Amino acid sequence: MQAVILAGGKGTRLSPFTKVFPKPLVPIGEKPILDMIIRQLKHFGFQRVTLAVGYMAEMIQVYIRNGEQYGMDIDYSFEEKPLGTVGSLSQIAKLDKDFLVMNGDIITDLNYSNLMSFHKDQNAIATIGTYQKNFKIDLGIIQNGYDYSITDYVEKPTYTFKVSMGVYVFNMDVLQYIEPNKYLDFPSLVKQLLIQKKKVVSYPFDGYWLDIGNHNDYEKALEEFEAIKGRLHLD
Repeated sequence: MQAVILAGGKGTRLSPFTKVFPKPLVPIGEKPILDMIIRQLKHFGFQRVTLAVGYMAEMIQVYIRNGEQYGMDIDYSFEEKPLGTVGSLSQIAKLDKDFLVMNGDIITDLNYSNLMSFHKDQNAIATIGTYQKNFKIDLGIIQNGYDYSITDYVEKPTYTFKVSMGVYVFNMDVLQYIEPNKYLDFPSLVKQLLIQKKKVVSYPFDGYWLDIGNHNDYEKALEEFEAIKGRLHLD
């Protein structure tokens, strides 16, 4: 199985850490988060990984090299300019019929092998890993009728949404919707696929998931790592 890890962003929300090193090399425990992700993929049977890199790419190359320390085949796709979350796929010369794509800043105990099997069973062009996330509003919410009359008042409600985990599986047919060397983000691609009546499905996940893209979530990851690392398959 093949995976593409998106590791080219500047990680501005984690500044000033990311002024010193790229976000995929931000440490979790004693190792960078990218090291953890690669070890997980190895555990679940992935043999090939392509790192889509841009910002501070040299540092990632120096640390990861060609994957010999993981017993995997790791190569690189370089962005001379930002291409978005899926635009970089157009630069990768050889992709499997179905391949995993994921952000390089995710902590999860997701079984990536099960996700791949689900995608193939669904015969979809794209599968999105999804997670139920609660969002608390720390204000009173006012609801109005057609005039100025208040119809309801909800104090600090919590809403639940199904969110993208930043983990996807694509069939290679998706490449025909990605123009070479053009910027393209994942939401725009999904909308285009839906317009074209292509099958896009969600994979519901209710285990551990955390995106460390901002300071609050990074601090949470540091606090919780020792408690959850036994579930992460870092062998």
